[in-house]
Amino acid sequence: MKDIHILYISISGNTRAFVKKLIEYAKNQQANNPQAPKITSQEIHLQTTPTTITTPFFAFVPTYLEGGNGIDNGDVEILTEPLRNFLRYQDNTAYCLGVIGSGNRNFNHQYCLTAKQYAEEFHVPMLADFELRGTNQDVEQIYQKLVHACN
Repeated sequence: MKDIHILYISISGNTRAFVKKLIEYAKNQQANNPQAPKITSQEIHLQTTPTTITTPFFAFVPTYLEGGNGIDNGDVEILTEPLRNFLRYQDNTAYCLGVIGSGNRNFNHQYCLTAKQYAEEFHVPMLADFELRGTNQDVEQIYQKLVHACN
């Protein structure tokens, strides 16, 4: 099985913490089954310069919005633009297998709105979502979805 590559941005640390839990979970799976895929990740920072990607990857994106309600009077994405720019660079979107979103359910319709917008803009599926740092169940379910999407 091929390795799973993740690009992500994490402003508050929630997405970073989730990706680290996902990597640990994958290591545990490998201990039981050497054929299980390894997970590698690259964090995109506000100052990251986009580079060309030539291997399949998944994008993990939190939701940071200001203004509007995301339904009928718009919204303004803030802080996650470096990941969007990275995906737009060259032909990087062609290698994106899907988007996983995170957010806070307290924001109702805006929950994971950024990931939904990425999926629409880049014509890739939104595979999953998790709240804040996610639960162990989220880690297991998302790992399985990533493995399935790689096949």
